[in-house]
Amino acid sequence: MSFLTDLHIIRSVLSIFLLTLLSVQISEGSKAEFVTCGSILKMINTDLRLRLHSHDVKYGSGSGQQSVTAVDVADDSNSHWLVRAPMAESCKRGAPIKCNTNIRLQHVSTKKNLHSHYFSSPLSGNQEVSCYGDEEGEGDSGDHWTVVCNNDFWRRDTPVKLRHVDTGAFLAGSGRTFGRPISGQGEIVGVNSQYGAYTDWQAKEGLFIHPGELLPHQHAIHSEL
Repeated sequence: MSFLTDLHIIRSVLSIFLLTLLSVQISEGSKAEFVTCGSILKMINTDLRLRLHSHDVKYGSGSGQQSVTAVDVADDSNSHWLVRAPMAESCKRGAPIKCNTNIRLQHVSTKKNLHSHYFSSPLSGNQEVSCYGDEEGEGDSGDHWTVVCNNDFWRRDTPVKLRHVDTGAFLAGSGRTFGRPISGQGEIVGVNSQYGAYTDWQAKEGLFIHPGELLPHQHAIHSEL
């Protein structure tokens, strides 16, 4: 048997092993119930069926900070958000996020944090929601959001509400859409009541971190990004 034949057999065996390992990870991933610290995920508004989104486009009014919108495209990489602890705090990588505790959501592409303040939103006149922070992803207390839910932990299969800590406003869609340069994207705002329209959000596609101490290949659970 030649060296090239041996090499081909080794590669075939290795490919089979990797496919088997991947299938095990997917099977294990389906058992993950919770959003955890360090997860990268997309958030969908359950009424509007739009995903929370940002990009390096600034508002032309209000704060002039990086705009936050909502899109109906499932595979846009600018809809990825990293779940982090509040400033000056930490959370254990892979630990489930408890209901009614504070988090930050960092926009993965631009490193800025989901943010709000008392500026008016450009289309509906509600409270503006933006992205804010320096190149290291550090901003201020306006980046803090409370995960409002009725379980012990933030479940992936259950909608939650996000309440802005500084202002008490709830993250919502307004139902309005922008023109150029972000034509067709939905306006994201803060509203006063959690019972208002479009305030429910659910974790969707993402990279979900396993809780507990695991082998290196088990540190993350992939659902379709």
